Amino acid sequence: MSDIKSPGLSRREVVKTTGLLGAGLMAFPHIMRGQANADNSLIRVGVIGCGGRGSGAADQTLSVPGSNVKVVAIADAFANRVEGLAKNLKAKHGDKVDLPPEHCFVGMDAYLKVLPLCDMVILATPPGFRPFHFAAAVAAGKHVFMEKPVSVDAAGTRRVLEAAREADKKGLKVVVGLQRHYDEKYRETAKRVHDGMIGDIIQANVYWNGSGIWWRKREEGMSDFVAQVHNWYHFAYLSGDHICEQHVHNIDVANWFMGQTPVSAFGVGGRRVITPDQPSEIFDHFAVNYIYKNGASVASQCRQYPGLGRVSEDFRGTKGTCEIGKISDYKGNVIWKYEGKSENPYQVEHNELHNFIRKNIAHNDAEYGATSSFSASLARYAVYTGKELKWDATLALNDSVMPESMDPGAPAPVKANADGSFTLPNSRDYKLVGS
Repeated sequence: MSDIKSPGLSRREVVKTTGLLGAGLMAFPHIMRGQANADNSLIRVGVIGCGGRGSGAADQTLSVPGSNVKVVAIADAFANRVEGLAKNLKAKHGDKVDLPPEHCFVGMDAYLKVLPLCDMVILATPPGFRPFHFAAAVAAGKHVFMEKPVSVDAAGTRRVLEAAREADKKGLKVVVGLQRHYDEKYRETAKRVHDGMIGDIIQANVYWNGSGIWWRKREEGMSDFVAQVHNWYHFAYLSGDHICEQHVHNIDVANWFMGQTPVSAFGVGGRRVITPDQPSEIFDHFAVNYIYKNGASVASQCRQYPGLGRVSEDFRGTKGTCEIGKISDYKGNVIWKYEGKSENPYQVEHNELHNFIRKNIAHNDAEYGATSSFSASLARYAVYTGKELKWDATLALNDSVMPESMDPGAPAPVKANADGSFTLPNSRDYKLVGS
């Protein structure tokens, strides 16, 4: 059975503890900056979040060719995930894993125990926690790899943007797991779009239409709050709904190629497939229109139920059209096609992060990670409220979907109905704080 330990912290206590942690490390500047130099000195890595992506990212960072690196501390809310990651990494990477029991931490506040032990940290917990963990990592002077999305609400986005500015001041290197930015096919296509090969973009379509997502059964002894953290994808305060957790990849590509963020979003969504024995409060489909400053529009679709799948992005400009890896004119002539090599972008992320650290190359993905994440949250807000929402006004709101207390014994943020189901968000009563 999964085990969750330690009392956890309130958000106010997290901020206070983060400040003390950063101040304490000022006495150890080599630790605060997480320095690792071009002479291939050791990069000590901590992992916060030992689930699927945390495990994958840890494996990839240990697989960077020729890099002197060790995983030296790990943490998760659940003991079995900590134990499983330690065992699997040791089996595959041997001496690159130095995890004595006292460096394997369990609990909601366990991330604070990892930070003093590492130079670089992997942040891969449920996304709702990301802003707090990123702010703590930056305060502690750590280089960061963090999974997407980096926030799920307005308040969390502002926290990430503030921490991103602090990371720049400290010379910290930050990579975000929006891996299309590390895929040469995407990079080369974006370069040609930005060079004007299709002219000014006037319209685009972005899709993540796929089948259903995982669902985890509640285990014996779990409190309501712990059960929600265990099954985090199905709660908007933890995942941001699937438009944020998954479709953020395609929305991010739209912003990247457009060279700007949207000014507004409006759309529709809901839940088509109701499975009584798998209660969830998230939608399984969204269709959203984004409007950008130049009047261009992006049509966004995502869904999680069986049917014809499509995960892609395409753009129409004043001179021609673009699919990833191919540009055509309006006569149907292909005027450019990508013929380069293809490397695993999940691995490239870590290869390049290590290079940025060792060569002290300025690099910080956190700003576009935050704005792309908020683009997805803006759409979710718009669909939940049934309104067209403006970027600036919505980002300025104090809306935070995360609970005030991170104590596993605290009341669950989302209350179940008498039959164990959860009420889906609806425009009749969904309110944004401060709106």
